[in-house]
Order: sequence, then structure tokens, then C-alpha cells
Amino acid sequence: MANTFNVSDARDLLLSYRSLIRGLEQHTNLQENQIALIKQATDRFLTSETLKVLRSVPVDELNRNKEGFRMGALKDAGYLTVADILAAGIYNLASIRGISEDTAWVLKQKAKTLQSETLKTVRPRLSQDSKDELSSALVVALAAYLNSKAPVYNIKRLLSFEPERRAQSVEALRPVTGGLTWFFSSREKKERAEIAYYNLQRLVDGKFGKAAELTLLKVEAAANPTVSEAWDYFGRNSAQFFVTLEEIVPGVFGNGDALYGLPEDLAREIQDQDFFPDGLNVDLYQYQVWGVKYILHQERVLLGDEMGLGKTIQSIAAMVSLRNTGETHFMVICPASVISNWTREISKHSKLRPIQIYGSSRRLALNQWKKVGGVAVTNYETTDYIDLPADFHIGLLTVDEAHYIKNPNAKRSMNVRQICTHAERLLFMTGTALENKVDEMITLIDVLQPQIARRVRGLAFMASAPEFREKVAPVYYRRKKEDVLDQLPDKVEKEEWCRLGPQEEHIYETAVLNRKYAESRRVSWSVDNLNYSSKARRMMEIVEEAANDNGRKILVFTFFLDTASKCSALLGDRCVGLINGSVNPTVRQKIIDDFEAAPGGSALVCQIQSGGTGLNIQAASVVIICEPQLKPSIENQAIARAYRMGQSRTVFVHRLLCENTVDEKIMDMLEEKQRIFDEFADKSVAADASPQEAVIDNTTMNKIINEEIARIQAKNGISASDAVDNDK
Repeated sequence: MANTFNVSDARDLLLSYRSLIRGLEQHTNLQENQIALIKQATDRFLTSETLKVLRSVPVDELNRNKEGFRMGALKDAGYLTVADILAAGIYNLASIRGISEDTAWVLKQKAKTLQSETLKTVRPRLSQDSKDELSSALVVALAAYLNSKAPVYNIKRLLSFEPERRAQSVEALRPVTGGLTWFFSSREKKERAEIAYYNLQRLVDGKFGKAAELTLLKVEAAANPTVSEAWDYFGRNSAQFFVTLEEIVPGVFGNGDALYGLPEDLAREIQDQDFFPDGLNVDLYQYQVWGVKYILHQERVLLGDEMGLGKTIQSIAAMVSLRNTGETHFMVICPASVISNWTREISKHSKLRPIQIYGSSRRLALNQWKKVGGVAVTNYETTDYIDLPADFHIGLLTVDEAHYIKNPNAKRSMNVRQICTHAERLLFMTGTALENKVDEMITLIDVLQPQIARRVRGLAFMASAPEFREKVAPVYYRRKKEDVLDQLPDKVEKEEWCRLGPQEEHIYETAVLNRKYAESRRVSWSVDNLNYSSKARRMMEIVEEAANDNGRKILVFTFFLDTASKCSALLGDRCVGLINGSVNPTVRQKIIDDFEAAPGGSALVCQIQSGGTGLNIQAASVVIICEPQLKPSIENQAIARAYRMGQSRTVFVHRLLCENTVDEKIMDMLEEKQRIFDEFADKSVAADASPQEAVIDNTTMNKIINEEIARIQAKNGISASDAVDNDK
């Protein structure tokens, strides 16, 4: 054997290897330990919330059945609530004049029974507005578990790498450390040891060792988030926290109805329905999983979930499951204003391929979709141009805002019905409650399941009766927010992507090419006539939806005074007032008071710098932001005007954005800056730093404008050299 390593080298190598493996192995059960911590944190949090409730329950509740307890004596001794009885010892209670030891024991048992009953009704409502010690402990435990998933998976993968070969190398190298035994070992053993030494050395010093060391660093950081880091993570992805908590502590959110409002027999069938989510890039709430199974099992349904419950996600998830079982072609028919939203949601939340069939390229896109499959996204007007072969098959046809086809004699209704003949599975969706528009409901059901439409037509007059609801349950399914969103913080955010029309596009491109930064950021709002503004149209649609959703009130924020004035004029009588920098505090408060007293559907327009801070406007539960802000903290402060303690309704935040504009690049840039900051900032710095780090400064904005100029020139067939010549 060549004298290339000695006994000391071998010992050091074995020590390094064993230390590395031991470090990996001690984290293999990390997730199980974290699950136990989450359960403990949940129990403590719910117990605390239960005690908060019982502190408001008078001690007299324990004598509800008039059992003759001397409640006056208890109150005189300072025991005023059920929580006080729970906190007291039996001997403390028995020391009160008129309270025997037996009576004290009975009172304690009654208090514990009431505590158990109350505990069943308490839900872990986590909110960034309420970061007390116990809710923070639960959020930290959940964040540690979620952070650790990837590194723990990598640890298990590393440990599964050639375990037998690694064990053989260790065993072959062991004699080297045996002193005289090694000195008198056979040549064959020494050769095996030499091979083992270099194999193990390559492992420890090579990719395996580096990956193991990096993974150990990551898992240590992941498993120990600070309270601030955990809440920031929760703020970015609360859905993942709630879904995970529901998986670890089943039934923790209750939902009140284990059958989600369906007849028992049908609910049992839905529960057993297979759902194959591979390729879905989003965590689903349990009620959403249930909705997907309903869609898959019933095949032709009308989903009427309230606005904000994620009907779009449920549709995408159903498509993903069907794609995993062999379907190839899907179609979405929706209003033109939400084509971009559908396309983005499909790309963001799944591996499905969306194809827009819309505008001048509709025929080319249609032919492409026919050939390659994916999800065709089109609007009602374009259905007039969609001609499919008689034997063409659509795996699932989704019709969004299905009330658009309530009139069976309208052209678009007939077009959609014709396309429906190519799909065995149909999903009609609407956030508008149809219980009070039963004729519309039955018209839609007639397309989906005509036999049910015939059965319920004569019962239309009793739409609210259990008999009617049970008969339509196989085809019409609606959940309300209060039934399924007990666990959510009261904020739902949505990006509203719009497509520029010719006039908007011309004005926008002129501003960009002339390097007018402010004008470029006012994309879509720069047109003189807002009838040609895609953002203005979408804003009015959102306002109308909000007004129809139990009279929600709306806050509209914009950076630009001119945009604020245009929004105010467009909203007309709905607009209670406009707050900008020139409005003095007294007048501003008068406007807010008027807004508080105004009827549902009213709107308040604010310049974001002026109305985004210092105001409490809980009357509003819909926030519209007209353009992306260069400093996210400004936007967050504006949203916080409505999303704060005292808000009793879910707050919906709509960001108006335009495709192929600076809007897109600003959003991408902010997201990238935030990602880089989150991933690479020094831990000690990150703990104290704010997400406000992700801002768009003048240098970044200049880069965005340059990229937009290049894109516009390329679109218009102008080469870089031509552009230089033109500048000359």
C-alpha cells in the first residue's frame, strides 16, 4: 500500500464523516417534533381564547338550573366570572362563607364542562393585527415546520444516497485506527482501506459533503425563525399556514357543517371522489378541495361560492385532476375584462398551458389549441367565431360569470350552448347569489342538468325551503364566507390584469418613447375619454360587484391627482368625496364621516400619499389601487386604512394592472427585489430590516423604461440601429 495517508488522517476523516452523518440523522425526526410543537401551541392558543370568552361569562351561568348555590357570596369574594372559578382552587372556594367543599367541587366541575363546550366553538383566528404571545408562538411553530420541509426532504435524500457503499467504506477503513492490528494487516485489507479512504474523502470533501453542510445550515436557520420572520412569512402566504394547521390538527377550524351544506348521501359520495392534484402549484383550503371533488363527481354543475372564496382556483384544480387522468383540452369562457386574470392564474397555479383565443389572432390561437391542447381562454363575444368539429371533445368547459347567458335567446347564450355540446363536464360559475333570482338559476341548470331543472321549476316559489335546496344540491353549490373562512385574516388580495386598447396603447407608447416616467405610470388613465380605459372599465365592474355583494363600500387609491379626479368624476353619485394633499384635516374628517354614513356601494377616492395614512375607514371593505406603487409600504399603509382592528368584513384588495406595460415590470421587479432580500440578507440584518427594502428607485425605473422602449421598438419592427439613427 502506498504511504499516502496515515492513521491520524484516517481517524480525522472518519470523525468528519460520522459528524456529518450524525448531524443529518439528528434532523430526520425534526418534522415530527415540530408537529408536536404545533399541536401544543394550538392547544395553548385555543385554551387562552376560551378563557377570554369565559371572562365575559358571569358566574351566575353556573347556577342556570337554580341549584341553590350562594352566588352572592362568590361575587362578594371577587369571583365574578366562570374564568375566575376555573382559576381558583377548591379549598379557596370552600373557604368562602356559605360554600362547602362539595359545592366548590361541583362548581369547578360545572366550570370545566362549560370550558370544554366553549373550546369546541373557538377557532384559531390568526391575524397580523393581533400578534400576542400565544398566537405568535403558533405562527412561529408553523413557520418553522413549513421552512423545514425542503431541507428535511434534502436530508433524507442525502442519507438515502448509496448507504451500503458508504457503510462498506467505513468498515474497510476501520482497521486503520486499530494500531498494531493495522500494521500487521494483509496487503488486500490495506488496498481495500486505501480505496475506502479516497471514496470517503471524495464524499466528505465533494458534492455530498458540501450539500450536507449547506443543508444543515439551512435547516438550522429554517427551524428557528424569529417572531418577525414568522409573521412576515404568514403575511405572504397565510393560506399555506391555515391549510397546514388543518392537516396537522383536523377539525381545528370546525366549519360548522362537516358535510359543507350538502345532503348526507351526496356528501358521502363527494367525500370518496378521487382528486389528483399533481401539477397544482397552490395549497387548497379544505372547503376548496371539497368543491373540486363536487365538480369532478357531479360533472355538470353551477358553483355559486361568494366572491373571494376562490372559484377560479377550484376550476383550475379540477382541470389539473382531469389532465392527470388523460384529458387534454379545456376551455374557459369569461368576460373580456378577466381574460388576462384567468391566463395568469392558470400559469401561476398550475402546469397547464393557457392559450388566449381573443382579438385579431383568435383563429390562429384556436387552431393551435385544437392541435396541442391546454386551456383555451376566450370571452363571450369571441364565441361567435369558435367553430369546432362535431366530434371535438373538451375535457371541462368553465363558464365564468355564467349569469351572462341567463337569456337563452341572446346570441352569446346560443353560442355558449353550442360549445357546451362538445363537453361532458360543464362548470358554470357565478358569485352572484341566485336564490333570489330563481328563474335565472333554473335557466342555467337547464343547460347543465335539464332533468333537475324540470323537477324544480314548479318549486321556484319556495326557493328558500329545504326541499328546493335539496333538489338543486346535485347541480347548484354555494358557500358563504362566514361558513368556511373562520380561520382567515380578513384580507384577500387580487391582481386585476387588463389589456390595453388601441387608444390607450398609442398614448402609453408615446409617453414611454419620450421617457415621460410619470405619464408612463399613468398607463390606461391617460386617455381623455375613460370609455377607452381598460382600467376604468374594470374599476367600475369591481365597484358594481361590491355594491351587489351586500352593499360593500369602496376605497380607491392612486398616486396621481389627475387619476383621482377622473375616478371621482367617473364614479359620479357613488363618490362621497376626494381626499388629496390640499384637503385640510377638518374637511377630510367631514368627508370620512359622510362616507361612514353613506349607503352601501359608496366610494371614497384618495390620493395614496394623503389618504393612505392617518385614517380609520373600517366602513370600507373593498380597496382598489389604480397603479402599482414604487414603494410597497405606501400601498400597505393605504390598505391598512380598511384592514385593521374593528373591521368586521373580509377586505378585498384589487390592484389594477396592464399587461405589457411598466405595471408588469414594476411588479416583477418588486417581487424579485423582495425575493433576493428574503433569501440572501444576513440573518441578523433581516431580523431588523423591513420589507420596505424592496423599492423602485430612479435607477431601477430608468432600467424599466429602457426595457419598455426596446420592447415597443421590437414590436413595431424597429431595430436597435434604426432607433439610434432616428435619435440622431
